[in-house]
Amino acid sequence: MNDGSPQAKGDVFDEVFALLTPERLLRNPRATGEGVSLCVLDSGVEKSVLEQRSRARGHEIHPIQGAIFLGGQRRSPYEGHQSTPHGTTVADIILSLAPRVQLYSADVLGPRGSCDLDVVLDALRWAVEVWKCKIVNLSLGVPEHRLQQLQRRQQLLRAIEESYFRDVIIFAAAHNEHPLARSYPAAFAPPLISVDKHTFDDPLQFAYRLNEHVEFQASGRGNFGPLSGEPATSWASPHLAGVAARILSLRSELKPFEVKTILYWLSRYYERNAPQQLQSANRR
Repeated sequence: MNDGSPQAKGDVFDEVFALLTPERLLRNPRATGEGVSLCVLDSGVEKSVLEQRSRARGHEIHPIQGAIFLGGQRRSPYEGHQSTPHGTTVADIILSLAPRVQLYSADVLGPRGSCDLDVVLDALRWAVEVWKCKIVNLSLGVPEHRLQQLQRRQQLLRAIEESYFRDVIIFAAAHNEHPLARSYPAAFAPPLISVDKHTFDDPLQFAYRLNEHVEFQASGRGNFGPLSGEPATSWASPHLAGVAARILSLRSELKPFEVKTILYWLSRYYERNAPQQLQSANRR
C-alpha cells in the first residue's frame, strides 16, 4: 500500500527505473526497427550506398521507397539517388541503429538544390497520409527569420500538430542555421521531439537537457560522408529517431507522448548509470 510517504514514492520510481533500462529496451534482440515506417525528409538518399553499408554491418534492409517533391504539389518518382549527400548520411545513421525500418526518402531539394516551406509541408503531408510513416526525421530546418509572417509559421505549426494527432513522431534538428538562432520546426517543441548535438561514446546514449525550446541531446557525429565527423544537430536527430524506432519495434502502438516519456526515463537511467553503461557498451 502506498501511504504517500517519500520512501513509498521512491520505491515506485525505483520500480520504473528497473523496467525502463537500455539493456531491457534498446538492446533487446527484437529492437531492430522491424514494422516501423520512417521518413527521412531531407535531400534524398543513395540507395546503393545504404544497401552496401548495411550489408557490411551484417544486415539486409527493406527496399527503400520515396519521391522527389518539386513544389506546387508536383512529385517525381524516387529512382534510388540523392540530390546531395546530406540525406544519405542521415539515413545511414538511422539504419545503423534500426536496420529493419521501412525507409522512405522524401527529397525536398531535388534539382533546385533548395526548398521552401510549401515543399516541406507537401512532403510531410505525403509521409503522414500516403506512406503512413510512424516517424519523420527532419534534419533540415527553416530559420526563424524566414518565417516572420505569422500565417506561414502557423501553417508549419498546424502541420506538426496534425502529424502529432495522427500518432506520427517528428524528430527535428535544432539550431541548423546558428546556435544562437532558433530554427523551425524544432522550436515547436511540445508536439515533436527537438534534438541538439552532444558527444556520446555510445550511439544509443542520449540526454534530456531542456534549453530554450530544445529538449534532447544525442550523438552529433555521422558515420560517413562530407562533414559527418563534425558535430552537428543534423546527425543528432537521426540518432534519436533510430533509438525511437528500436522502441517502437517492441510496441508499435505507442503514442508520441509515450515515446517521449520513455526517452525521458531512459535518459534519467543514463544520467544515473552513464559510467557503468558506457563501460558495458565498450566491452561489446
